[in-house]
Amino acid sequence: MNNDKVIAIVGLGYVGFPLASALSKFYRVIGYDIYQPRIDDLAKGIDKLNMIDGSNFDHDNILFTSDAKYFAEANFYIIAVQTPVDESKKPDPSALLNATKSIAAYLKKDDFVVYEATVYPGMTEEECIPVLETYSGLKAGVDFFVGYSPERINPGDKAHTLENTIKIIAAQDDESLKIIKNVYSKIVTAGLHEVASIKVAEAAKVIENSQRDINIAFVN
Repeated sequence: MNNDKVIAIVGLGYVGFPLASALSKFYRVIGYDIYQPRIDDLAKGIDKLNMIDGSNFDHDNILFTSDAKYFAEANFYIIAVQTPVDESKKPDPSALLNATKSIAAYLKKDDFVVYEATVYPGMTEEECIPVLETYSGLKAGVDFFVGYSPERINPGDKAHTLENTIKIIAAQDDESLKIIKNVYSKIVTAGLHEVASIKVAEAAKVIENSQRDINIAFVN
């Protein structure tokens, strides 16, 4: 067990929960979600989304909670909330920005924040980082460090999992990238693909989603 990091996973849906489960084999994990019934189920070892094989799973090293106060114990945050569209089919970033505000209040010097949500190229640096700085009083790239690693999980797909699918990683600088790589390399056996910037990683995620939708349309 590696005790130098306590990892907070924000959002325990089809992206965040597999992350929490995998990372708990190496780190102490705080699994946070605002939906209390989800927390209650996971605390009992029940995953109704069936993201983990079997109805029960090993969760001894995960604290499941809807109380943000436990963020104070973390030093590495992964934000894995949804970024849906609104009634006008425009992206709705409210959940992402609310999650960002929630952890910002607890950020400390040398903490890391990694985003996995689907966003437009530039959003992490143009919208999320300013929120982190405003609510924490700290400076990104100096006091705390930010990365981006887009999720590549298909809900219900048991063949292409977190562990066996190559994962893209990006960060503000090379040193931060090394630390983020060290965390993800423990759980992604297929390997990691480093890209030049956060914006490139964000664009790669948008392109992958677009390709998937086009392929589905062609099949239909």
